[in-house]
Amino acid sequence: MSFPEKVYTGKEVKAARALVEQGYKHNLIVDGQSEFTWKVKEALEYIKTAGYYDYLQTYIRKIVEIDGMTQLRQAEVAIWANKFAVDNPIDAASLFIQKAFSMQEYLDGKLYYGGAAEKRSITKRIEFLEVLKEKIGDKEVKEECERLLSLWHENSA
Repeated sequence: MSFPEKVYTGKEVKAARALVEQGYKHNLIVDGQSEFTWKVKEALEYIKTAGYYDYLQTYIRKIVEIDGMTQLRQAEVAIWANKFAVDNPIDAASLFIQKAFSMQEYLDGKLYYGGAAEKRSITKRIEFLEVLKEKIGDKEVKEECERLLSLWHENSA
């Protein structure tokens, strides 16, 4: 059984969920201009360092550069991101994990949008930043994680 091209109908969601439960991982594709792909690849290195790359590959098939609003495209198992979303690769990495979490909830049949879902996905993003801060050796990256975490904590207070 191969992963559905689209994950929209109940049958497609069920098939995708079954594959994920069996350990399916996507061969993650990055599609965009060279600066975009370079920054996404830097973000992916942070995701690998934090130990979340398998998680991302489980729930995201593709990261695509667009001119519009950055968003999770559940039916396509893709993140559409603009160049501004990846400008800070550390923040982009946390965004990708947040979107992967929303995709997980979508496949699990949970309400993946709205206030409570947004709060859960932000909690996952914060968790990622905390793990990256602990695992990374680079002092500048640690400081950027701390800065981003303080912004998230200020916004949730």
